Amino acid sequence: MNGRNMNGPGKSGWRVSVLGGGAWGTALALAMLRAGHSVRLFARDPETVASIGQGQNPRYLPGIAIAPGIEATSDIKAALAGADCVLAVTPAQSLRATLAVAKGHMPPGIPLVLCAKGIERDTGALLSAIVEEILPQNPVAALSGPSFATDVARGLPTAVVVAARDEALAADLAARFSAENLRCYSSDDLIGVEIGGALKNVFAIAAGAVTGAGLGASAQAAMVTRGFVELRRIGAAFGARPETLMGLSGLGDLLLTCSSTQSRNFAYGLALGQGKPLAGLPLAEGVPTAAIAARIATERNIDAPIIAAVAAILDGTITIRQAVTALMTRPLKTETND
Repeated sequence: MNGRNMNGPGKSGWRVSVLGGGAWGTALALAMLRAGHSVRLFARDPETVASIGQGQNPRYLPGIAIAPGIEATSDIKAALAGADCVLAVTPAQSLRATLAVAKGHMPPGIPLVLCAKGIERDTGALLSAIVEEILPQNPVAALSGPSFATDVARGLPTAVVVAARDEALAADLAARFSAENLRCYSSDDLIGVEIGGALKNVFAIAAGAVTGAGLGASAQAAMVTRGFVELRRIGAAFGARPETLMGLSGLGDLLLTCSSTQSRNFAYGLALGQGKPLAGLPLAEGVPTAAIAARIATERNIDAPIIAAVAAILDGTITIRQAVTALMTRPLKTETND
């Protein structure tokens, strides 16, 4: 880990680079600013860069003032120069391409913190594995938990988890990222935090679809609860600890994401259930994750009927009502064995 500024006053004084100028990237840049760090933000879109420089990001965070102090740029080399820590906030499916570009400019030894959630569609790799492949000299961590970008951008009370295999690194990052109204817990269960963050998006699509199809609050509650059972099964297969999945990055994030149209995945599922056009909706990471999660469950012989149903709905194989009927007519078992 880079030693620069480690002996600075308190937990402040880092130079944090944020890769991604969307809603979550901008919100985290603001959070890092509040935590006392200097912040550079990389965005591909020159209009986004210009807007942030003018104190706003109307495309992604309309109506929210962007405090001065964030240095936005479309030059990734400039964004990474001198960084003590990098937050990767690009979508999961474009992470590999972003890291390939960043590789030549990434300061060696500094931590890279994953802030997107998903599983790589083509390879089935968790995002930390992609970092370890492309940037083996940079320790990897992940930030996850029940958090909406607009809440974090406004400075509303939020609790998240920062995970890394190195417990000391996780604790240090959590302390440095914490600020008024942003409480960061630490964990050394990196895989558990990643699995919870990735799969909750799939179940949010399911919950939104059930709601949009008008199947009732009882069906939605059942979908979320049984979805959590599947999350725990798959998490166990990857070596995640049960207590991690019961925490903020698992159950906490699942409950938030499955209950509000602020969630892009829930909103996508809602539109799907209502039969509305899906083109033009904000990116829902659960869409590509559903297909690869269903494949992983099949390959590992993990019973995950909701994940399989979401994948089938998204590829047009079955309808929502057919999926729900199939789930409701599965062989009866005791709840603890199902």
